Parts: sequence; C-alpha cells; structure tokens
Amino acid sequence: MALERVYNFSAGPSMLPLEVLEKAQKEFVVYGNTGMSVMEMSHRSKDYENIIFGAEKTLRDLMAVPDNYSILFLQGGGSTQFAMVPLNLMNKNNKADYVKTGQWAKKAIAEAQKYGKVNVVASSEDKTFSYVPELDPAKFDKDADYFYMTLNNTIYGTHTPNDRIPDTKGVPFVGDMSSNILAERYDVSKFGLIFAGAQKNLGPAGLTIAIVRNDLMGNAMEITPTMLRYDIHAEAKSLYNTPPTYSIYFAGLVFEWVKKMGGVDAMQKINEEKAGILYDFLDNSNLFKGTVVPKDRSLMNVPFVLPNEDLNAKFIKEAASKGFVNLKGHRTVGGMRASIYNAMPVEGIKKLVEFMGKFELENK
Repeated sequence: MALERVYNFSAGPSMLPLEVLEKAQKEFVVYGNTGMSVMEMSHRSKDYENIIFGAEKTLRDLMAVPDNYSILFLQGGGSTQFAMVPLNLMNKNNKADYVKTGQWAKKAIAEAQKYGKVNVVASSEDKTFSYVPELDPAKFDKDADYFYMTLNNTIYGTHTPNDRIPDTKGVPFVGDMSSNILAERYDVSKFGLIFAGAQKNLGPAGLTIAIVRNDLMGNAMEITPTMLRYDIHAEAKSLYNTPPTYSIYFAGLVFEWVKKMGGVDAMQKINEEKAGILYDFLDNSNLFKGTVVPKDRSLMNVPFVLPNEDLNAKFIKEAASKGFVNLKGHRTVGGMRASIYNAMPVEGIKKLVEFMGKFELENK
C-alpha cells in the first residue's frame, strides 16, 4: 500500500516536486541506455558531462544569466560561501560592506572578519530581524571590495526583491539567494556574485550553486585553498574534483520542471498567490499573528505565532496529525514557520489555511 505524502513545510531540506521525484525514481537504477545509475557514473564520462552541462544551460536560460558570468556547481553549502566570498573578493582594499538582516548574515559577517574589515552598513537586529533595514548610501564604503546582502531570510521571513537591490556605484553586489533562487525574478547583471545552497528550491542537500562574474575571479588571497577558488572551478567547468553528481542531476530535473511550469516569472506569480493566501489569513485572524513588517514579507518563509506557547505546541501537534508537518518555528523566533518553496502547491496552502481557521474557531 502506497503511503500518503504529507505537506512538508520544512525550511530545508524541503519539499521537492512530486513529478521530479517520480522521474528520478524511474531513472534511479538505470539512467537512459547507460546500464547504470547516475550514482554509479564517472563524472568524467560523456554521459555525465551531458547531465551537468545540460543542467548549467537550463539554469542559465531560466535566470537569464549573461555570458560574462560562470555558473559553478560546488559543495559545502551556503556556509562555505561565507569564507569563499571574502577569500576570493576581498582582495584589493581588504574591506567589504555587509547588511545584517538575520542569523545567516551574522555568520557571514563573523567569517568575513577573519580576512579583512567588515563595515556593517545597516542592521535589523534591534527588532529580532523582523524587517529589512533601510539602506543609507552615505554609509556605503566606495572603496569596499564588495557589498553583501542576504536576499531572503529563512529564519525570520524577510526578503529584498529585485526592485530594492541597492545601487552600490560599481562595488560588486553579492547576494545570498539560498532560499529564494528560482522563486522570484532578479536581474543577474546587478550582481557580482550570487550563491545558493540547493536544499530549499533546487534539489537535495549537498550541492551549492555560485554564479560569478568572470572579471571577479583569479585574484584570490594567497592563503585561499585550491578547492575554495572560484577560478579553479570555473576553468574545470565544475569538474575539478568529483562533484556531488546525483544532486546536480536532480537539480537539473528541477530546472526542467521550473521551465515546464513557465519559468521563473510564472513561479513568482504562483508564489505570490500562495504567500498572499497565507498572509491574508494571518492579517484577518484574531488568534494567529504574523511576525514580519508587511512590506518586507518573504514569499518563501512565513513565520507566525499564537498568543502563548501552549497554543503554539498544540497547533504544531494537531497540524502534524493532519499531514501538515515541520511547522515549528526557529528557536530564535518561536511559534511557527511555513516554508512554502516552489514545490509547495497552492492546494497545500489552501488546506493549511482551512485547518488554521478550524483551529481558531476551536481555540477562541
């Protein structure tokens, strides 16, 4: 008997498109006419080159990545990028501007401070990162080697859309897009570098994607390990060593699925609809309350709370029993968090909101 799938609201690793899971299942033991699984395939083989280069091309098309940028398939998660970015880019004046918008930004700042001077141009820590701070260009350092910002904050549920990317006056803009890549449209040409861990919107854990403007590569600090140099991976077309082969294959299937769904712009419309349904309920509820300033609300991560911890615990337990799992919020925020990435269908949000409405009636 087939087990029924739940609605998985985990912040990551997270829900994957059922259609993609079924295709991967079908191809798991024997891929194409190779007689073997992708997991068993040499990364130096022609068959695997077709997989990795095909995935790169689809992602380039989806995000409209200009020709003067390299797409790299890396390892180590977004957290390794916290060191890789300064090691490769903090190479002229040994300083960079950072915006402190959450836990991941704090970790990135702490890592960058090991390699040079960090200028925190703005922070929202004063209100538990429940908003994105306004940026004052007068505080930007024109001699910074780069300007760094986390574009979607998984824990706190805030985000910076494309039309609010700051004008850094020629200073390369670095964006951590781990939890909203392919979920909303960004103009890649505004960036010097974009990176994203795969385990939220792109595929299984183990893969990290970096999109790097070519002129920013090749000047890494002397202390930079070979494996942490962007230029090394770009020259080797992400095949310098054995990459996370299966995760790349799976991400390629997800890219094809996004393309089939109509591309990034179509995904953004669906995501706006999903987030709108949930935020509309929260705004009109007398029991549930959102925790983020409305203008800064994420399309991907929606934190909310009930009046007390007992009700929070009761809701999480009852929701799980109805098939709405992994709704417990991050310990620094408490309450609940619904992560509603690309793979979460509109139906899942409608059913969650229906359950929340019943819970409210029963717990007035």
